[in-house]
Amino acid sequence: MAKREEYEAKTESFLMPLMKENDFELVDVEYVKEAGNWYLRAYIDKKGGITVDDCEIISRKLGDWLDEKDFIADSYILEVSSPGLGRPLKKDKDFDRSIGEDVDIKLYKPLNKQKDFTGTLISYDRDTVTIAQEDGTELTLNRPEIALIRLAFDF
Repeated sequence: MAKREEYEAKTESFLMPLMKENDFELVDVEYVKEAGNWYLRAYIDKKGGITVDDCEIISRKLGDWLDEKDFIADSYILEVSSPGLGRPLKKDKDFDRSIGEDVDIKLYKPLNKQKDFTGTLISYDRDTVTIAQEDGTELTLNRPEIALIRLAFDF
């Protein structure tokens, strides 16, 4: 297991009981390097939406635990937040909840000279994601070729 995966897994295992206790959902944990800084991010949600106070409660408990356990060697920034409107779909539970919803998909490499697709999520499995496009045609994409899939939102 890579260092990044180990940090994410340990953090997730600490957070799961807190999520249950507060009736929150742990959407994702990520340990990433951006612009020269490491970030440990926890994305949380709940019915009706997460508040700043909810994030603060989890952030304080998580921060105290991380200080006590001190298993991350690098200097990092801790962030606890909502997954936002354009929430990424990463886990099966995210896909299950989003069947019938509109999604935006970005591919690593173009397919027929196109990297961005929008449609209604029809189905998924371990290897593929299928959407119904606006013109009614179905498009099945290979999951390893998908850079990002998230809920679409209109303004």
